[in-house]
Parts: sequence; structure tokens; C-alpha cells
Amino acid sequence: MLVDSHCHLDFPELQADLDGVIARATNAGVGCMLTICTRVSAIPTVLEIAERYRQVYAAIGIHPHSVEAHGVLSVDEIASWTEHPKVVGIGETGLDYYYDKSPRDQQRASFANHIEAARQTRLPFIVHTRNADADTAAILDEAMAKGAVPGLLHCFSSGRTLAEQAVAHGMYVSFSGILTFRNSDEIRATAKDLPSDRLLVETDAPFLAPVPKRGKTNEPAFTSYTAARLAEVCGQSADAMADATTDNFFRLFSKIDRSEL
Repeated sequence: MLVDSHCHLDFPELQADLDGVIARATNAGVGCMLTICTRVSAIPTVLEIAERYRQVYAAIGIHPHSVEAHGVLSVDEIASWTEHPKVVGIGETGLDYYYDKSPRDQQRASFANHIEAARQTRLPFIVHTRNADADTAAILDEAMAKGAVPGLLHCFSSGRTLAEQAVAHGMYVSFSGILTFRNSDEIRATAKDLPSDRLLVETDAPFLAPVPKRGKTNEPAFTSYTAARLAEVCGQSADAMADATTDNFFRLFSKIDRSEL
């Protein structure tokens, strides 16, 4: 079984044929999907999707692009979302200095509050970081100095140093279709050197479809292409990589009862 550890099933590109998306994922061996919330207004839809499909779970948080629109939510507000039985993570949160759609000070404050909510709820936090390695590292260092908090770097496209630092903090690193792109040699080199018990795979659907589906709308069924490329990079069989990344996912997202899938 494969797990798509990060997708956006509430986005219109996938919602238009959601039954088909889920069916194609199941047929491709993707037995579990984590759909990620990015803004407060999407929470009801994200939860409804998780409730509708047995194999879909949710993470609730505010993407750095959305922080200015919503304001910096309190730790208690963020933690309250996790009372839902199918909410198994917090995020995505983090920093995006590439687009800078929200003021950087607000992004940093929101990120810190999401991590603290993860600490209080003991659920993992999901990090989006782009062009912000130094500040991401500093916030992680400060948070982890108070004690370990489970978490992951999603859709990894940062520098090796950040990946190694995250792993040193006990975090996981998730790879998307970017791993399969021709110009991603540095990302593949980093993936090869990370411990196998810290690796996850994802689609970030509907974005970043992997080779050979690049240019198409991405969907969870395409997780297998990234997993196969990660296996090749790490010198493992596709089955071994599927087993490893799936085991890693359920170890991290421990609120999920794997026997119910």
C-alpha cells in the first residue's frame, strides 16, 4: 500500500470528479490520503471530504499565503480543530518568502503558533517552506528547544542543511513530483542520504504532477511515480519503498488506526 501524505482534495480541479479521483487512487494502490487545509473558509469542505471517504484523513491549518487574510490565529483556536476524529495533523503552516503573499512577521508568528498547537495536541505539524530556509530553521530550533514535537517538511525543495536539521529534530521529509523533474539532482542527492525511516511521499495534488504525468492535473493515483523514483534514488525496490514510506506515515500520524483501512 502507498500513502499520499499531502494532497488538496478540496481544490476545484479534484472536487469536480472526486469519486473518480478516489477510485483511481485505490486502483493504483494508494490506500490512504491526507487532505490538507490551507485557509479557514475551507475547513468545512475539508472535513466533509474526510468524513465521506474512509481512506481520507485531514490536517487543518493556515497556509502562509493565507495568514494576512485570517490574521494570526491563537494556539487554542488551532488546537480546537483537532477535536474532530479525522483530523490527524496540523497544517500546512510555515514560511513562503518566494511569493510573500503575507507579511513575514505574521507568517513567523502563525508558524510558531501552529507548532505550539502541535505540541499541546501531540499531533504532527506540516511545514511549507520556500525561499525561507534560515528562518524556518531558526523557528524549528526555538520550538524544539522546548521539547520534541512531531512534524514534517512537505514537498521538499529546500537545501540539504534544512533537511538534515529537521531529521536531527526527529522530523520527517516528504517528497513530491519535484523529485522526478530533470533539474532536481540536488533534491535527489539529499533524498538518497536521508535515513529511510524518515521518508514520505506525496503528490501535493492538484499541483506538481510527476514525470511521466507532468503538465497534467496531479492526483493521488500518481503517488506511485514519485515513490518509484525515490526507490530508484535510494537503491531500493519499489515494494520496499512503498512499505517504508507507508510505515513511516502511520508512525508519524499515529492518531490513524491503520487496521480500519
